[in-house]
Order: sequence, then C-alpha cells, then structure tokens
Amino acid sequence: MASVVRPLADSTQKDSQQAQQTQQQTQPAQQAQQQTQPAQQAQQQTQPEQTYRPVSSHLAIAPPVSVVIPAMNEAENLPYVFKSLPDWIHEVVLVDGNSTDGTVAVARELRPDVKVVEQRGRGKGDALISGFAASTGEIVVMVDADGSADGAEIVSYVSALVGGADFAKGSRFANGGGTDDMTPVRKLGNRVLTTLVNRKFGARYTDLCYGYNAFWRHCLDDIDLDCAGFEVETLMNIRIVRAGLRVQEIPSHEYERIHGTSNLRAVRDGMRVLRVILREHGGRRYRPERAPAAGLREAS
Repeated sequence: MASVVRPLADSTQKDSQQAQQTQQQTQPAQQAQQQTQPAQQAQQQTQPEQTYRPVSSHLAIAPPVSVVIPAMNEAENLPYVFKSLPDWIHEVVLVDGNSTDGTVAVARELRPDVKVVEQRGRGKGDALISGFAASTGEIVVMVDADGSADGAEIVSYVSALVGGADFAKGSRFANGGGTDDMTPVRKLGNRVLTTLVNRKFGARYTDLCYGYNAFWRHCLDDIDLDCAGFEVETLMNIRIVRAGLRVQEIPSHEYERIHGTSNLRAVRDGMRVLRVILREHGGRRYRPERAPAAGLREAS
C-alpha cells in the first residue's frame, strides 16, 4: 500500500490559519469585556456605601430611624422625653398641636436639629399622619410626649423590624411589660376591645390601645390612615392585620404622665374605638364624625 505523506509546509499553513481564526473569534469577546469594565467600575463608584450605626452592644443598623412625637402643651415633659431618646436616631419630628406653653421653643432648645411640624387639623390621629408625612426615615417610631414611654426601649422595636417584622407593636400586657398609668376601668375596656379585634380580624394582640409602636415606612402604603382621633392606634392595628403584614409585639412599660393632665377620656374614646372596629369589620372605610382638614406645615 502506498503511504501518503503530508507536506510539512501544508500542515504549518493550516495550523496558522486555525490560529488566526481562533484569534478573530476571541477578539470581539475581549473587546466587549473591555467595554463593560469601565461601566461596571463606574457603577461601583456611584453606589453609595451603607453606613451602619451601632444601636447596642450586639446590633448595628443601616436604615435611618425617625421618631415622631405628637405634642400639645407638653413643654414640661419634653426634657424627660428627649433625654431618653437614643443618640443614634436619624431625626426627631415634633408635631405641635398649637401649643401655648412654649413647647416648640423648649424642643428647639433641647434639640436644635428637631423638625417641627405645625398641625393644622386636630386630634392625635391627624398629628401622627402629619408627622409620618414629614419624616424621612425608613423606620418610623411613634412616641407620646407625656413622658410615659421609655425611649431606651426603641432598640427593642428596631431589633424586631430588622429581624423581619413589618410592624413592632408595643404591649403593656405581654410578658415583661407593665403599666403605672391605667385605671381598672381602662384596663377592662382595653381587654374587651382587644378580645373583640382578635376575634373579628384573626389577630393575636395582647394590647390594643397603646401608642408606642414602630414600623417600616412601606407599611403606610398598605394601611392608608384616615383617622383624626385617639382611635388611630386601633385603626393601625386592624389594617396592619388585614394587610397581612408581619407583627411582633414588644413588651413595654408605661409610666405615669409626669406633668399635666391627659386629654384621654375612657368612655368617650372607648366608644370611638368600638365604632372603628365595627366599621372596619363591616368592610367600610373609617371616616371620623368631624374630620378636620388634615394638613401639615413645617415651622420655620
């Protein structure tokens, strides 16, 4: 059989052609990679670095925290309230309900960076809605201005939120909580109303009418608050459950009001809370009997 011998020159030429084809095929990929590298570098440079703030010995957070405080004639109590607030919070929003005792002046003296919002409507619900709109934090905390809440507990609320909860609800009757301020009549009324909400809406609350709460800002889009009075807390709790948001109760201790007298009236406000429960259960949106024009104006 005659053997076939391939010339060395032909073999070398073919190898060279294959190398050129391979190089031509890889060049577009290399050029595309070189073009995308500057864009990736620019994107990395434009993305802001998150700053983590230590809030306790074992927890640091990035989301800014706003504390909203509705107040009317609470000048004597503000020093106690502001002193208890942690120094790592992002901002304090004070909603002033046309105070005549120098509440705003005291707030600015205690905390020069306080954001003051002048309330145009009336009622606690209206004040909170105005304060929520003026706040800028990703986490919003509600605190009363009478000195009954301990600002040191805020870290527990924030820890629950960054741990996965949507709404951190304070409870005076959860294990570890307590109250120095409730009368037997108010305790009984709160228990009855809490039981009613749990049965009607499938909730598992231990405390319904308590104003020390915290939540992620996105919750406001789900609950659409439209309530002017003290019953705003009940409305929030009901709509949070109806929206399917994750709730975690935080044991909280309520102290007695330090100075002044409360505007809360047990029977009157209890009946307003009951009307809210019945209307929400009936599928109707709540409208207060006398709805003032809600609005906000940041004080200069």
